[in-house]
Amino acid sequence: MSRLREWLLKILLRKEVQTMAVVYATLIVKGKKTLEQVPAKLREEVEDILEALEVKV
Repeated sequence: MSRLREWLLKILLRKEVQTMAVVYATLIVKGKKTLEQVPAKLREEVEDILEALEVKV
């Protein structure tokens, strides 16, 4: 049962990270935040999102 729980937690936490990366990318595009204000563990994913949107920071 613990393997199933670990697997589910990985999926749920990954989804949360993706959601927060999108939120930070949106705030950067709107000028409310800078890339330096993004937490280090999310920064790479936010950079990927901004690159996909062709946004220069």
